[in-house]
Formats: sequence, C-alpha cells, structure tokens
Amino acid sequence: MDAYLALVGKREVRRYEQRPIPEDVLARILEAGRATGSSRNRQPWRFIVVTDRARLREVGALASRPANVESCAAAIVVAMLNPRAAFDAGRAAQNIMVAAWTLGVGTCPNTPTDETALKRLLHLPDDAIVPTVLSSGYPAPGEPRPRSKADAVQVLARINRLPLADVVYREAFRSATA
Repeated sequence: MDAYLALVGKREVRRYEQRPIPEDVLARILEAGRATGSSRNRQPWRFIVVTDRARLREVGALASRPANVESCAAAIVVAMLNPRAAFDAGRAAQNIMVAAWTLGVGTCPNTPTDETALKRLLHLPDDAIVPTVLSSGYPAPGEPRPRSKADAVQVLARINRLPLADVVYREAFRSATA
C-alpha cells in the first residue's frame, strides 16, 4: 500500500471480529513501533501486548472506551520510560496504527482513565507514563477497512477535514478576527 494513502485513508476501528491476530502479523506491527525515530535515539517506549480475555477486561476497565479494549484481539499498551517523551509516544503509536492498517488490522487509541492503576496492573515503574492503549483486531462487519489504492484516492476526496487553508499559516498564526 502506498504510504501516503495509508496515512490519509486510515480510520479508527472500534469493533472487532473475534479472531486472533497471527503472531507474524503482530510482530510486523510491533516492529513498526520499534523502528520509530526518537529524540537522541533513546527509544523510551515499551509495548505491553495483552491478548488474554480476562486481562483485556482489566485493561479495558481502566481505559476511556472499555468496550474497544475488552473486545479487541490484542491491546498494545504504549508505555514510556521517560515521562518527557510524550511526542515520541505519539510517533510510535502512529507507526503501529498505520502498519496495522496496511496489514488489514484495525486499531483505535484509548486514553487511560486511571494511569496509576494501569501501571500497577502491568507492573510498570511508577515514573513511567502510559499515554495510550491501542485496541487492535480485524474490523467487524460495518467497520472501516483498508482499501485498494483506487478506493483510497476516492476516500481522500471525501474525508471530513478542515480545508488546508484553514489549518496552515505562513510565517505566523493569523486568526480570522485579526
């Protein structure tokens, strides 16, 4: 899949088929996270993969959208050993989500609602941060799916985003009222 079309065509998936993600596919998705660039190449992320149903329910209970996590095939908890590396966390999460999309696996970021309890559950250090829990799995019927290149071009033309002229400024921000 074309990288640009994968980026602009990616959609969140919130309901999943009840089938596991094969280990080789999951490994490729995690490799995309591992390959992410980071400040000073510190690689502060750790990815905790949760596939056990009981454990998914426990993690889901501590996330903004419990049903996303409880019903997914694998939750990927993005933990950062350096609390100042939040930007790198977003980069790694995006790499994971786009790689998954290109492999036919849907994802959705979920914000932890009780980060302290989540860190305790997963045995993470107290000074770690958990910016997101990525639910992942094969999209259930009716959910968005990766598309062919021709379909992705059509999707790009229809996506509901502000016009580029409304979000890009040159040299300085200028509000409409200024």
